[in-house]
Amino acid sequence: MKVLHIITGLTQGGAESALFRLTTYRKDTLVKNVVISMVDFGVYGNQLEYAGIETYMLGMPRGRLTLKGIIKLWTLIRKIKPDIVQTWMYHADLIGGFISRLAGYSNVLWGIVHFNLDRDVASRTTRWTAKVCALVSHFIPKKIISCSVSATLVHQKIGYDTTKFLTIPLGYDLSELKRDDLSREKLRTIWGIDKNAVVFGCIARWNPQKDHLNLLKAFDMLSKNSKNVYCIMAGREIDNNNLDLAELVKLTNKDNKNLILIGVIDHIPSLMSAIDVHVLPSLGEAFPNVVPEAMACETPCVVTDVGDAALIVGDTGWVVPPGNSEGLANALFEVLLAKSTTREWEERRRRSRERIVDNFSMDRMTDAYFTVWKSLIIKN
Repeated sequence: MKVLHIITGLTQGGAESALFRLTTYRKDTLVKNVVISMVDFGVYGNQLEYAGIETYMLGMPRGRLTLKGIIKLWTLIRKIKPDIVQTWMYHADLIGGFISRLAGYSNVLWGIVHFNLDRDVASRTTRWTAKVCALVSHFIPKKIISCSVSATLVHQKIGYDTTKFLTIPLGYDLSELKRDDLSREKLRTIWGIDKNAVVFGCIARWNPQKDHLNLLKAFDMLSKNSKNVYCIMAGREIDNNNLDLAELVKLTNKDNKNLILIGVIDHIPSLMSAIDVHVLPSLGEAFPNVVPEAMACETPCVVTDVGDAALIVGDTGWVVPPGNSEGLANALFEVLLAKSTTREWEERRRRSRERIVDNFSMDRMTDAYFTVWKSLIIKN
C-alpha cells in the first residue's frame, strides 16, 4: 500500500509532528509512505529523509499558491501513483485533495488537527480556507480524520460533511517519552534551581492562541504568596529577544526573578523531567501534543478546558476555564498543596503516564490509520 501525505509545511507544529510520528514509527513493509510539503522542508523534511521517507517540497511561498507549485504537485501525484492520499491542514486538504482528484486519485482523506477558528485567534486566511473546505468536503474527501472530538464538533458546526468524520487521537512513542532524572538534575543546576523548588513549565510557541499572558498573570499571583516556586517558559520566540513578550513580562512579573525564558528546546523529555508540572494556558487547541508528552514523562498537567485537553488529563491533573488567570492561579496553588504529600504525588505521576500508555500510544494511532486506509482500498 502506497500512502501519499500532502501537508502545507513541515515546520514545528501539531500536524507536522503527528505526520512525522505516523510515517516513521514503524518500518512496516505493508505501507510505503511518501510526503509532499507544499512550502519547504521546514523542521521535519530532513528528518523524514534521514528516516528513509521519500520527501518532496513544492517551494510555494507561505500563504500563497503558485501555478508552478500546483503543476509540480499534479506531476508528483501522477508519478507516485498512490493508493491513498492523506492530506494534513486546511490548505493541503483543499489544494492537495482537489489536485489529487483531478489527477485521477479518489481515495482522498483529509486530516484535521486544528480547533479554534475564532476571529481573534485564527487568521482571516485560515478561516476563509476552512469555510471553503466545508463547502467542498461533500465531494473531495472520502473520509475526514479528526484528531479530537472537540475538533470534529467545531468543523461539523461550520458545515463540514458530518457523515465522513472519524476521530483518531494522536499517538506517542512511549519508548522515547519517559522520565529522565539525570536531565532533571542537570537542567536545574543550569537554571540555578534547587531540588526542593516547585517548578511549573509551559512549552508553547509565541501565538495569541497560546495565551502566555494568562500564565504570566497566574504565576504572578502565585509567586507573591509562595516561596521557592519557578516558571520555565519554552518554545519558538519565547525568549528575551521577543519584545512583545518582554513587555508582557514587564507588566506582570516586573520584579520576579523566578521566571525563566529558554526559547526552543531540542529534547522534550529532558525539560518535562526537570519541571514538576506542565501548564497549558491556551485559549484554543484541538489535541494539544504537549499535554500527553508531559504526562508520558510522569509530569502532571494543569490545562485550560480547550479541545480535548480535559479528556487527555482525566483525573490526573487540573482543568480550569480558558482566559481565567485567577482560576489558573488557584489551580497552581492546589498543585503546591498536592505536591506536599510525597506518596500521593508519586501516585499522581504514575497515573499520568499510565493514562497515556493506555489511551494514546503510537500503536493505537498507527493501527487506526492503517485500518481506515485498508478499508478504502478493499472497497475499490
